[in-house]
Amino acid sequence: MINIIPIILCGGKGTRLWPLSRLSYPKQFLAIGGVSEKSLLQQTQERISDLNEIDNPIIICNEEHRFLVAEQMRKIGITPKAIILESEGKNTAAAITLGALKALEESKDSLLLVLSADHKIKDGKVFKEVIKKGFEKALDDNLVTFGIIPNRPETGYGYIESVTVLDKDNLEGAKIKKFIEKPNEDLAKEFIKSKKYTWNSGMFLFKTELILNELKKYNPSILNKCAQSMKNSVKDLDFIRIDNRYFSECPNLPIDIAVMENTDKGYVIPLDAGWSDIGSWNSLWDSEDKDLNGNFIKGKVFNKDSSNCLINSENRLLVTLGLKDLIVVETSDATLVSDKKHAEDLKSVVDKLSKEGYEESFLHKKIYRPWGSYTSLIESEGWLVKKIEVNPGSKLSLQMHNHRAEHWIVVSGTAEIEIDKNKFTLNKNESTFIPLKSKHRLINPGQIPLILIEIQSGEYIGEDDIVRFKDEYGRS
Repeated sequence: MINIIPIILCGGKGTRLWPLSRLSYPKQFLAIGGVSEKSLLQQTQERISDLNEIDNPIIICNEEHRFLVAEQMRKIGITPKAIILESEGKNTAAAITLGALKALEESKDSLLLVLSADHKIKDGKVFKEVIKKGFEKALDDNLVTFGIIPNRPETGYGYIESVTVLDKDNLEGAKIKKFIEKPNEDLAKEFIKSKKYTWNSGMFLFKTELILNELKKYNPSILNKCAQSMKNSVKDLDFIRIDNRYFSECPNLPIDIAVMENTDKGYVIPLDAGWSDIGSWNSLWDSEDKDLNGNFIKGKVFNKDSSNCLINSENRLLVTLGLKDLIVVETSDATLVSDKKHAEDLKSVVDKLSKEGYEESFLHKKIYRPWGSYTSLIESEGWLVKKIEVNPGSKLSLQMHNHRAEHWIVVSGTAEIEIDKNKFTLNKNESTFIPLKSKHRLINPGQIPLILIEIQSGEYIGEDDIVRFKDEYGRS
């Protein structure tokens, strides 16, 4: 009986899917494309949940997103084996090493199934059949990866060249000859003529002890720095905080370069299950089912006579007339309109927006917190209106503001309020006022979400005007 431990890589900014995906809430936490209301992270976990011998996952994520990960797993009934917090992104080799070291604490005989949290796979049945074949090859001391059967000369993906041709129908796979970085268009056209070339999916399967041994052989500095980071880690609620003194010195390399290009144990199995890394709006458009005119449309959209477009509305009614080959994405605070052939330039545009001080480049109007979320509705100089949602049983920190007062109006649910040691309950349509510099706290004692409107007023209304005295989540 072999224990299979998923390692889900949950980093990444997803800026090429702006304005839906932003640093504060990147694509892996969004229900992008299709009809599923589950996020890409949740879909990644549920896709493998019924595999035999599968264990709960080890998730590697950015510290800023720790409560998002925990809450999204809670909503689908999963308690991760561990949520390891990276203080900074160091690419996939370091993330996989951290996960492998954690898995080793339980058993050196486990298999690790490495998955990215932001991939989309249409045919879950075929995917699981291929993964099961991968188990067999991994048990034979191979470092298994899954090569996507290409259907076009894609220049945005890396490629894997196998020693022999691959047959997607028998799933036997082949030894890896070499990895190839993103090719130019002419080279990509040559690759798809041969059945030896597949797209590099970034998914892997191998024995825990084997990958650590190969890291020790080919990139010992990664293994050493990650081992020191884990040895000096601190348990914080449901999270593992690694020691950044060592992790900051870890080489920044993908696992492909750190190990797979050097080892003689690399093995690739073909996968043809409607895979996409949803790396850009073009890749989303390409992967989704479209109408008779080639449009992928989602949200409150009225379209007439448009063709080959991606049209997505998150809030308002979006009306499109006679568009061709465009991407149109509407959110509450930003709208993208782009020719599809220029969509790959979006990352550099978002970087420029950030440098020029546009908060919309990295912040959503809706911000998630460990207790729930808040949404900025309207703002002007000296005042701000928010919608606050508090999860059942959750509470905000006991806090004070030096520069603003607040007025709370309960819209739904029940609120327990504490203001300067006075405690009372508010129900729907009731309100209270929190004076400047008053210690206060908000609690949801009920079984349904608490929703209230908060009106802030003062000389300064920035989010950093918070003095915390007591917090359930260890924030200072």
